[in-house]
Amino acid sequence: MRNIKELAFDKITVAPSLLAADFGELNTEIKRVTDAGADLLHLDVMDGHFVPNLTMGPPLVKSIRKASDLIFDAHLMITDPLKYAPAFIESGADHITFHVELDYDPAEVIKTIKRCGATAGICVKPKTPAETVFPYLDDVEMVLVMTVEPGFGGQSFMADMMPKITLLREEIRRRRLKVHIEVDGGIDGITVETVARAGGNMMVAGTGVFRHPESAAKGIAELHAATKFL
Repeated sequence: MRNIKELAFDKITVAPSLLAADFGELNTEIKRVTDAGADLLHLDVMDGHFVPNLTMGPPLVKSIRKASDLIFDAHLMITDPLKYAPAFIESGADHITFHVELDYDPAEVIKTIKRCGATAGICVKPKTPAETVFPYLDDVEMVLVMTVEPGFGGQSFMADMMPKITLLREEIRRRRLKVHIEVDGGIDGITVETVARAGGNMMVAGTGVFRHPESAAKGIAELHAATKFL
C-alpha cells in the first residue's frame, strides 16, 4: 500500500480532485494529471445524505486502481464511514479521511481505518472549530480543512478559514507531529499563496488542475511553486 506519510511535509504537494475530471475518460484523465506531476489523487466520495451530492463508490475506485500508481486519497463525505471505509480500502484507497462532525467516536473510526491497512485523516467543515480535532492529532496522518461547504466542486474560496489552518499548524508544531494539513475548496494558482502562508501543505485542486486554461501541468506547477510561502 502506498503511504501518504512518505510525502514531504515541507513542500507543497498536489492532489487533483477527480470530481473535476471527465468521468467518461477517467483513465486518460488520471494519466494526464499523473504525467503533469500530481503527487496523489483525491477521491471525493459523497452519499447524497451527509452532503447533497452523489459521486463514486468502491467499484469505481477498484477499476481506476488498475491504471494508477498514485496514492489514492479518499475523502468520505458519508454518514457511515465505519461501514464503508473497509470497502474503499479493499478496493484500493491508500488513505481515508472522514468527518469529525459525524455521530461516531472518531477514535473508533481511526482504529478501523488503520486496522484495514490505510492511513487516516480527519476533516472539518467551515463551521467546525479547529480545536474539535485536537484530541485526535496524535493518531492521524492528515487534517483536511474545507474552504468551501462540501458537496460540489467549483465553489468560491473561503479566505476566512485561514486562521483555522494556522491554529492547526501551530498545534501540530507544538506537539512536534508529522501531520499533513490538506486544504480543499477553491484552490488555484492565486489562492494557494494564502493557504501556504497559513500553514497548509497539501492542496486539493479540481478545476484548478483538470480545467486549467493552459494545461494540467501548468496548474500543478503553479501550486507546487507556493512551497516558498510555507
